[in-house]
Amino acid sequence: MALNKVVANAEEACRGIQSGMTLMVGGFGLCGIPENSIAQLVKMGVINLTCISNNAGVDDFGLGLLLQKKQIRKMISSYVGENEEFERQMLSGELEVDLIPQGSLAERCRAGGAGIPAFFTPAGYGTEVGEGKEVRIFDGKPHILESALTADFAIVKAWKGDTAGNLIYKATARNFNPLMAMAGKTTIAEVEELVPNGQLDPNQIHTPGIFVQRIFQGKSYEKRIEQRTVRKA
Repeated sequence: MALNKVVANAEEACRGIQSGMTLMVGGFGLCGIPENSIAQLVKMGVINLTCISNNAGVDDFGLGLLLQKKQIRKMISSYVGENEEFERQMLSGELEVDLIPQGSLAERCRAGGAGIPAFFTPAGYGTEVGEGKEVRIFDGKPHILESALTADFAIVKAWKGDTAGNLIYKATARNFNPLMAMAGKTTIAEVEELVPNGQLDPNQIHTPGIFVQRIFQGKSYEKRIEQRTVRKA
């Protein structure tokens, strides 16, 4: 019989997250971000967090809410161009920032979940990204050594999940969430729809439940659009 990993809400799901921890936070832009869990972290008031996320949200949404409260000490990201408060904190030295090529960030998370400690990639060679890193030549091309990323907690958002923690993502939300779900010592999944174990088609599951320790059905998703472009009438 499959384990029941359901918790009541974001408050119970985030139990044990403490100041100074490293968190992986899924999503791509504002798509597929764990809105309920982020709101709970703001409420908890934990500080000095290291957040690994593709982006840092916007000024008043997503991880931007944690930045407003000065709860994040360090951001490990690949794109941060939509957040003025992030820019201000980075330029003032209040926020430590590690900018990583997007593909390298994705692979570092995946490698962490797969138990691979490091890998070589050509991305970043000859730039600030590659400074101080080991270089090897493969097929005549220089590659730099990148280390895997893991976290105390990975917090992801899925479209559907079951009581055993199996997850299905929708569209762009599948970019980073599955990789991060593998790499947390404890993985929290919030879902739009929670169903009994056995109701998901096994061939459609993106994250097997073995990677998920806590799952809950979220509420009141805003699903804000980061940049809206419309055709002129």
